[in-house]
Amino acid sequence: MKPIQVGLLGAGTVGSGTFKVLLRNQEEIKRRAGRGIEITMVADLDTARAREVAGEGVKVVSDARDVIANPDIDIVIELIGGYGIARQLVLEAIAAGKHVVTANKALLAVHGTEIFAAAHAKGVMVAFEAAVAGGIPIIKALREGLTANSIQWLAGIINGTTNFILSEMRDKGLDFATVLKEAQRLGYAEADPTFDIEGVDAGHKVTLMSAIAFGIPVQFDKAHIEGITKLAAQDIKYAEQLGYRIKLLGITKRTAQGIELRVHPSLVPSKRLLANVEGAMNAVVVHGDAVGTTLYYGKGAGSEPTASAVIADLVDITRLHTADAAHRVPHLAFHPDAMSDLKVLPMAEVVTSYYLRLRVADQAGVLAKVTGLLATAGISIDAVLQREADEVGGEGSTQTDLIILTHDAREGTVNDVLAELQALPTVLQPIVRIRKEELS
Repeated sequence: MKPIQVGLLGAGTVGSGTFKVLLRNQEEIKRRAGRGIEITMVADLDTARAREVAGEGVKVVSDARDVIANPDIDIVIELIGGYGIARQLVLEAIAAGKHVVTANKALLAVHGTEIFAAAHAKGVMVAFEAAVAGGIPIIKALREGLTANSIQWLAGIINGTTNFILSEMRDKGLDFATVLKEAQRLGYAEADPTFDIEGVDAGHKVTLMSAIAFGIPVQFDKAHIEGITKLAAQDIKYAEQLGYRIKLLGITKRTAQGIELRVHPSLVPSKRLLANVEGAMNAVVVHGDAVGTTLYYGKGAGSEPTASAVIADLVDITRLHTADAAHRVPHLAFHPDAMSDLKVLPMAEVVTSYYLRLRVADQAGVLAKVTGLLATAGISIDAVLQREADEVGGEGSTQTDLIILTHDAREGTVNDVLAELQALPTVLQPIVRIRKEELS
């Protein structure tokens, strides 16, 4: 059977990895797909780089629309990134009847509803395993492997840059700014790391996973997103003393009130597997009603790990290329006419537990006042840790840190009581609040 022909838009890190893995494992891939898969055309503004990546026998052009217009191309791989030209090219490829493979989580998190609707109307596939957690096949697990389950929640370390930074802060006791510079020097963080350290990248990924897990539209604009830039080394140390580690988690949960969709630093019990995912690795925990809790772990980025996911999508499309479109796995796991209108909860309605750190005057009655306000608000306390004043501010200090772990409480209620606490004259600095996730 004639090999399926693929056009590649973008010959950067992942594009070069895709060529390498396809070439190295071509016979194994052919045996799995049932026919050969060949990248026969590449578009990149840097045509010299593209020719070096593609080698002999592959047509290289500078205009991506030349690839889309080629009637011999069956599948278009989009590895350009971003929201702008990538969106237009993906929609043009769909309109031309091409299947699309993309690693572009930002594009799908923001414009996924439009793109999937266009693909459904045209009868083509949009595959995006590489868009979430690199080489970990989490999209396939959610769309197919766990299809018998009513998924209750998932939580993931889905950004390697931030996980590396938090691991280094914990291991070496360094502050955020110092570790960020080291991460940039080592190539784990971009020159402009904003999308990573502010949680936006993780927000894109958890938005896609939430849509697949619960059969809801892609709604990135409703996600609550916080990054790690305000985390202090002392909070990581205190968390460790209390039996927790701090991780940036993407979390989505099904509740009686609606769907939680959030990204933020979280205290995770150190005995949990997720708490022990270190360095630039990724991991996602999924809890389904039938299977219980499952864990997916591996490299979340890199040339060949991400290429592994791209090629897995190529194989899937090759297998289903001639299948009736109505019998393919839907893009978001649920058939488009069976999507749910469950609302995404505003953060004020989320219920979870908390770590609070208050820098207070070291004087009698302060602890009683603080715990009294929490009790009046109906927030119960799980644990209290009070540091010695000289440990916090040096010998003769008149300030101390008061650390409180709470039981579950509504976020809006916590916001209100924190405002009351912050107004106390004995509370000397802005209160630190980090959410706590038991993941049990």
